[in-house]
Amino acid sequence: MAMNAPPYQRPSPWLDRLRRSGLVMLATAVALTALVFLNDLTVSRALLAFICIAGASLVPLRLHEAARTRDETSEARLAEGAVVRAMVAGMPDPAVLLDRVGRVLHLNAQAAQLAPALRRNELALFALRSPEIIAALRAAIATTQMQRANYVERVPVERWMELVVSPVSMPTEFGGIDNCFLMTFHDQTQLRRVEEMRADFVANASHELRTPLAALSGFIDTLQGPARDDPKARDRFLGIMHAQATRMARLIDDLLSLSRVELSAHVRPDARVDVVPILRQVVDGLEVLARERQVTIETSLPSAPVLIAGDSEELLRVFVNLIENGLKYGASGGRVVVSLLQATEGDSAPEVRVAVRDYGPGIAPEHLPRLTERFYRVDVGDSRAQGGTGLGLSLVKHIVNRHGGRLLIESVPGKGATFTACFPPLRTSAEV
Repeated sequence: MAMNAPPYQRPSPWLDRLRRSGLVMLATAVALTALVFLNDLTVSRALLAFICIAGASLVPLRLHEAARTRDETSEARLAEGAVVRAMVAGMPDPAVLLDRVGRVLHLNAQAAQLAPALRRNELALFALRSPEIIAALRAAIATTQMQRANYVERVPVERWMELVVSPVSMPTEFGGIDNCFLMTFHDQTQLRRVEEMRADFVANASHELRTPLAALSGFIDTLQGPARDDPKARDRFLGIMHAQATRMARLIDDLLSLSRVELSAHVRPDARVDVVPILRQVVDGLEVLARERQVTIETSLPSAPVLIAGDSEELLRVFVNLIENGLKYGASGGRVVVSLLQATEGDSAPEVRVAVRDYGPGIAPEHLPRLTERFYRVDVGDSRAQGGTGLGLSLVKHIVNRHGGRLLIESVPGKGATFTACFPPLRTSAEV
């Protein structure tokens, strides 16, 4: 059976040089031995000459080996430097690698953008002027322990940043280990703002609940004391207590509804919902309030069904809030118009738009961007007098966003306001 011959492998250059050096030393030994037998050279001189010639033949071999080792070491150092540089460059946050005295070895593009004054082979302390950064870096260099610092950047925009200085061990050129430091910067602005919003929300909710509770407590004390035997005062106080309890219950209901909507904000509702009967139900349910405010509700609704993918209970909540706001805050205009249409703007996708327009005093332009913030009110006293919780429009915005839509607010002072909830229409099976 035929066998494949192993492929020819060329001897390494090191073996070639060793073989040539051996041949040179062999030829030298034969020549010197002949000279000794011919009495042309003494034995001691022959040995000395052989040692010199042998050493001379081995020197290139040693030089080649040293050069090869040096080249391999340099290649390894270059590879290590490239790996470290790539790792620093690939970090998502601004990162700077410093040597043991604080000079910049590597930095990524994010760090260069954050601190343009940073330069390689220059001390980072000269480029980073924040006292918190300088203190943390000096402490890390002195103790070789991880240090953290928080500071605020005021320009070009206000940002809250966290600095982490971590000691790292890096190989040196001669095979040892040196202490370096990796500085990473983490933007905490979003977390800080979320925390501030949470604190503001808790403070506002507590304040809104405390107000009716204080009123209830005061009237209960009055009924138990001076008004115990006064039927007229008792009836008036009980009416006020009922209104405050109703307001508190509505606030709690709005808070719970807002929490439920936020928990399911990432899930789009997919039930088939006809918007027209929901709007008719809301308008019929608010007729009593409209008569109390002496406001006429006018509707412009199509006779054919208008279908969207949605949650009927949440949509009912949206339309109740929008129409009720129009009745309460636009009552001076005498009428509220509720319209439903399907529209497109240029090349954009079609939308189902539910618009509620009042003809009241309108809203000043500076208030429009903040109307959907929680507990934000244009007029705090008027809002509370109307029984508002400050959460209605925030709830509307979250529900509309969950349905993949948008909320438009338009107003001209003295000419009323229009709130438009826009929803994508229901897609048919042929369009999916």
